[in-house]
Amino acid sequence: MTQLADFITEDNAIIFFLLFSRISGVMAFFPFYSHTSISVMVKSALIFYLSILFFPAVTLSAVPVNISDLILMVLSEFMLGFIAGLVLNMIFGALGLAGMQIAMVMGFSMASVMDPTTGTNTPIISNILTLLAIMMLLAFDGHHLMLLFLNETMGSIELGGFYPEPFIWKYLSSAFTHLFVMGFIIAFPIMALSILSDVIFGMLMKTMPQFNLLVVGFPIKIFLSIMVLAAVLGAMMNIFKREFLEAFEFLKLML
Repeated sequence: MTQLADFITEDNAIIFFLLFSRISGVMAFFPFYSHTSISVMVKSALIFYLSILFFPAVTLSAVPVNISDLILMVLSEFMLGFIAGLVLNMIFGALGLAGMQIAMVMGFSMASVMDPTTGTNTPIISNILTLLAIMMLLAFDGHHLMLLFLNETMGSIELGGFYPEPFIWKYLSSAFTHLFVMGFIIAFPIMALSILSDVIFGMLMKTMPQFNLLVVGFPIKIFLSIMVLAAVLGAMMNIFKREFLEAFEFLKLML
């Protein structure tokens, strides 16, 4: 008991607080760990456990002597988690964008449900693709890769010492543009089918005016879109996996 009391010093308390802030930033912004279906109590317990686990591996050359320095160091830790989480969440954003485009051409844009990852209403196709992406993430141990990244930051980035370099902002700007391109690529098969079906239905309405597009055309269009979506779903998830791993490789450059 005496050894424990001697270990709980002011410097160790500050180091533990900064470590707790770094892990909190990761859990608040990283995919899967920031899922709203995971209760706050479970997240808090996991953060506290990881803080104890990683405490022997962290270093701090100079303990802050005033509250202003401590606040800046805490903000630095949250900035690390925010930027790393933003890089990975852009991949999920591309899937969500593709789902919105697919839902628009299928006529499902008004069918919105609660997205558990963001807590907002999104088209049902976007929600399905996002949940499948989370399952894919767990399948190739992406959640373990995030914990390994957190472990690597302990030895390469000192507590409170993260500062976003210019190349990080350059990557984020290009990744934001790539988000729209990737979303269009994922949604292209269904969008191409929709354009082709619209042309065919237009030709039918010209040759057969009695053809009722609302009664016959839309159910056929939805059926064909679902068939194509089921056929290319595996390719979509492979694109997600490739882009996620490429984004994760960039995170290693931040270390």
